[in-house]
Amino acid sequence: MQFTLHHTSTNSRARAGTLVTDHGEIETPIFMPVGTVASVKAVWPKELVEDIQAQIILGNTYHLYLRPGMDIMKAAGGLHHFMGWNGPILTDSGGYQVFSLSDRRKLTEEGAEFKSHLDGSLHMFTPESVIDIQRAIGADIMMVFDECPPGDATREYARNSNELTLRWAQRCKNHMAETSPLYGQDQALFGIVQGVVYPEIRKESAERLVEIGFPGYAIGGLSVGEPAEEMYAMVDVVTDILPTDQPRYLMGVGTPANLIENIDRGIDMFDCVMPTRNGRNGMLFTTDGIINIKNAKWKNDFGMIDEGLGIYASSAFTKAYVRHLFQANEILGLQIASVQNLAFYLWLMREARKAILEDRFPSWKDDILPRISRRL
Repeated sequence: MQFTLHHTSTNSRARAGTLVTDHGEIETPIFMPVGTVASVKAVWPKELVEDIQAQIILGNTYHLYLRPGMDIMKAAGGLHHFMGWNGPILTDSGGYQVFSLSDRRKLTEEGAEFKSHLDGSLHMFTPESVIDIQRAIGADIMMVFDECPPGDATREYARNSNELTLRWAQRCKNHMAETSPLYGQDQALFGIVQGVVYPEIRKESAERLVEIGFPGYAIGGLSVGEPAEEMYAMVDVVTDILPTDQPRYLMGVGTPANLIENIDRGIDMFDCVMPTRNGRNGMLFTTDGIINIKNAKWKNDFGMIDEGLGIYASSAFTKAYVRHLFQANEILGLQIASVQNLAFYLWLMREARKAILEDRFPSWKDDILPRISRRL
């Protein structure tokens, strides 16, 4: 993996770069559609490429480990072959999922013992096993195994948790060096900065991860219920420390406004289930604002969903038609909404990149934020 930083905006930390993997190039800033269980919900791989213009997607170690399992994954030749996606893939280590099972897991220095949410069977994740699983998945970008503490964790808990995460990060790096890719393609391992909303812990986490040394860094444990301003403050702390010549990934974020604000703070990569999950519930993100397509006001509106995008979902269907699909519980409505929202998120990334390269990001941000955040 290689990262090239092309430009940093004047009067902003917003960056435009290119990330090169064995499965293709990624132009940053970038949003990664979430394909947790080897599928971006309600979206075909062809739509991801042609309509959404996705450059990289995300899979999840915890879910793929439980189902279909690594025997199937290895027999298929990795996740790329298994799901018919030829572009880059990033895998979450599963730490967030394991530690969200607070009543189903036991944490030790060795790792995390947990019960499957599917059948209650007992399993163990260690830093070493999580690397092995991600080797079997074949992701282009892998994550260290970390503890994701709750957003309301005390300072003492956050500090102890971060110490454990740092020890695990070193073990992950060591095991990465002792193993090889299974499918002849390069894989990169990112460290994960933790520390809840405590600046001094975030700072220490970032500094010590940089000392360990990774080709890229993620920021975890944010967008878990804390106020947005606290999230932005923690990102400011961390991006002050992380190397400027390596990619920065903010995990699990977020709304379109969250993405723009964090691009402004120097973040390169994002993922979130919001565009597909909210789309399946009738919320459409558009270049003019946010639509609740279930509202009666759209019943007789035969205008296109989003003329500003000019993509398949927007140019082919009217608001009245998509509202009808939701009222009739037709699956096509969920598909159209998911494609629309992901296409909008990727459009937003391309527009941000263009503004950065043209050195007009601050004025672009001031113009776009109120427009895309308003309710229509």
